[in-house]
Amino acid sequence: MNKFAAIKPAHVARLLLMLGIAMVLSGCTRGMSDLRDWVAQEKAKKGAPIPALPVIKTFETFKYDDQDKRDPFSPSTVELQNNNASNGPRPDANRPREPLEMFSLDTLKMVGTLGTGSSLEVLVKDPGAVIHRVHVGEYMGQNYGHVTAISDDHIDLVELVSNGNGGWMERPASIALDAK
Repeated sequence: MNKFAAIKPAHVARLLLMLGIAMVLSGCTRGMSDLRDWVAQEKAKKGAPIPALPVIKTFETFKYDDQDKRDPFSPSTVELQNNNASNGPRPDANRPREPLEMFSLDTLKMVGTLGTGSSLEVLVKDPGAVIHRVHVGEYMGQNYGHVTAISDDHIDLVELVSNGNGGWMERPASIALDAK
């Protein structure tokens, strides 16, 4: 009987695996002199000095004790009185509202005119597709738009808008003939 016949194939495979691992690991330890040299060179280098940290400025604390005084960002009582007493334009609160004043000007469309000369009236369609006859002096739009002139292709108005200080200012507007 052969003395190697008693060796099992599993043992042979395990032995070959161990030899392969040993060879791979032995290859890792060879030729490391260049790596060691590079590490030594890098350690020997002197780097640029690190700049000092900037000095943190300390700010003087301030206690605000003027809560009982007027807010500097709101208008003074004198300014409010001047704005309220101004002679600028104002909407007439006693005037009855007209049907076209419940719609925004950009939702109203001029669809035509009737008449000629001083008797010219304009046809305006509201968002509900209802046609209204409008004359000079009537109102339309949500910003108190007063019709000042009517021509064959547009309506001229003057709107009253808030100026942000409690007063009102006039703003010109117009509605052109809808080409559709």
